[in-house]
Amino acid sequence: MSRIVLGVSGGVAAYKAALLLRAFTESGHDVRVVPTPSALHFVGAATFEALSGNPVSTDVWTDVPEVAHVRIGQEADLVVVAPATADLLARAATGRADDLLTATLLTAHCPVVFVPAMHTEMWLHPATQENVATLRRRGSVVLPPAVGRLTGPDSGPGRLPEPADIAALAAVVLEHGADALAQDLTGRRVVVSAGGTREPLDPVRYLGNRSSGKQGWALARVAAARGADVVLVAANVELPAPFGVRVVPVGTAEELRAAMLAESVDADVVVMSAAVADFRPAEVATTKMKKGSASEPDSIPLVRNPDVLAELVTKRTPGQLVVGFAAETGDADGDVLAHARAKLARKGSDLLVVNDVSGGQVFGRAENAVVVLASDGSATEVPPGAKDAVAAGIWTAVSSRLGTPAEG
Repeated sequence: MSRIVLGVSGGVAAYKAALLLRAFTESGHDVRVVPTPSALHFVGAATFEALSGNPVSTDVWTDVPEVAHVRIGQEADLVVVAPATADLLARAATGRADDLLTATLLTAHCPVVFVPAMHTEMWLHPATQENVATLRRRGSVVLPPAVGRLTGPDSGPGRLPEPADIAALAAVVLEHGADALAQDLTGRRVVVSAGGTREPLDPVRYLGNRSSGKQGWALARVAAARGADVVLVAANVELPAPFGVRVVPVGTAEELRAAMLAESVDADVVVMSAAVADFRPAEVATTKMKKGSASEPDSIPLVRNPDVLAELVTKRTPGQLVVGFAAETGDADGDVLAHARAKLARKGSDLLVVNDVSGGQVFGRAENAVVVLASDGSATEVPPGAKDAVAAGIWTAVSSRLGTPAEG
């Protein structure tokens, strides 16, 4: 059981902290909520105490014998501040210790994650950006805010990401440390495909595959957290959009091909994690094909779909990295990596992320493990873990091969 400190500062998004708290406790963590006094104007202490099972206080004078302003930070495995207001970021960056939360931040030896939430003008103000840079320079993780509806009629960057996104990224930091969300993709444009294409047979049926899109979703979420401008081309995925990511929905292989070619023109990295159907019906029936009817086919002729990954490789721009995915099983002709190396050579991508899907051990599951093969013959093993943790390992392998970002 890990010990997480959930800091909550005084913004209207504080209500989401209760949902984040529930996500942490349901994952088996022991959570101590440390709000600022102003946070309790939005969510009462009783709510946090009931959900966490731990006492809640805001000042250093409560339970003095415990020396809470020192002990809470010293004993934590992770500190997450969500929401982190402009005021909280400023006090943390200047080393203030004028309440229990800022004192805890000064005594924490563990990774610290700040999740900003504020009005757009406050987020973009040079003072806030300087404070964010200071905190990052000192080793803290400061996630970029989501873009969307704020208080009143206003919209823009400054919205708190959804609790599920925060919890997933916090789990990556808890498992692998703050470097897992390093800002090494800042200034990069990334295009990721995810999910599985569907090729219609008639108005009711289709040819498809078992891809859930969860690994591609994790790749997009982690890339955004690491500073990238992310486009996610999503084939038949029923998941909430990751924060900070523009989603382009598609259905068939042809639709995915068109979207990927259009979006990848000025991308630094193109990741083809979607499972694209190799074949489609030569003709699509306009009405439902029924058993025993005159229209029941004896067979269904298939035609090849375009090889989207190979086409992206041939059309990549100078300096662009193309990353393919291979879901492989071993057979009499070779093991998983042997088949994957042959595919890498055949496709010509820079990197190939290899999944061993024997027995369906990847599709739809919460965990994954991959090997990243490179065109230079090297192989990087990403150990088993949650798909966001695996995504972080993949992006570390990708980032090490990127040059200096072009000046905008």
